[in-house]
Order: sequence, then structure tokens, then C-alpha cells
Amino acid sequence: MVYYIGMENYVKFLVEKLKQKKETISVMESCTGGALANAITNVEGASNVFSFGVVTYSNEAKIKFGVSRTTIERYSVYSKETAKEMSEAIAKFAGSTYGVGVTGMLGTVDPQNPQESNNIVYVGIFNSKTNESAVFSFMPNKGYSRRGKKTQIIDKIVAFLLKML
Repeated sequence: MVYYIGMENYVKFLVEKLKQKKETISVMESCTGGALANAITNVEGASNVFSFGVVTYSNEAKIKFGVSRTTIERYSVYSKETAKEMSEAIAKFAGSTYGVGVTGMLGTVDPQNPQESNNIVYVGIFNSKTNESAVFSFMPNKGYSRRGKKTQIIDKIVAFLLKML
């Protein structure tokens, strides 16, 4: 079981575990705007485990980095399917052990991508060693600021990754 020890320590623990296992991580972020990459690279020595990070706010950017246009059109850019493809595409692009894809809306309606719920986040995590994906979704606390929601998202992703390691 993973106990909450504060996000900075949580991320530091993640980086240390990846170092110990000689594994790497890359991220393709949308609604988090690079917050996960920032949290990881704020840890000293993260260069040993962090392969690549990209913010793909637009559908076209996601497609350029390997997400299928068909997936976005069929399931929406805000979907588990898109998050899964984001995680797989970035791991393959960067040649990393783990790929993380994050997509969703944090309370602002996107007229180009209509969605039933505008406060749901989808996360995909791909393990290239086992060729397995894990996908989850959740709704950040509506009472939080945008920055607070991003922190909550990063916390959940890091906790999930630590359980996988």
C-alpha cells in the first residue's frame, strides 16, 4: 500500500524506484500542460529516468506524436482509448520503459471537442517491457483551482505508477 507522503516526496520516491530498476519514463500530456514532466524533472537526478515529455493540447499534436485520428474521431480526444494510445505512442517514440498519456478537461468547455462531462481526466500508462497498458479515469475535485486539479492528477498518476513498479 502506498501512503500519501506529499507530492514532492512521492515523485522523488518514483524517480528513485525507476533508477533502481534502470527504467525510464516519458509523458504525453494535454490537460496537465506539462505538470507531470515538471514534477519529475524537479527531482535531482531525474535525467537518469526521464526520457521525453511533450504537451499535446491540440488533436493535431496528438496525431503527430502517434495517436490515431480514427481513435480521436471514434471515441473523442477525451477518452480512455485516446489516453491509452497517447501512453503507447510516447513510450515507443522515446524508447522508454513507461509511457504516460493524460487527456481530459478541467472545467472549461472545449467547443472543438464536445464532451458530456467537462471535469473528467483519462490516464493511460504503458509498460513497454510487458506490452501492457493500464487506463483509469477520475473527476478532479470541482472546488479546486486549475493548478490544484493538476496537482491532484499528478498525485493519482504517481500513486498508480508506484503500485505498478
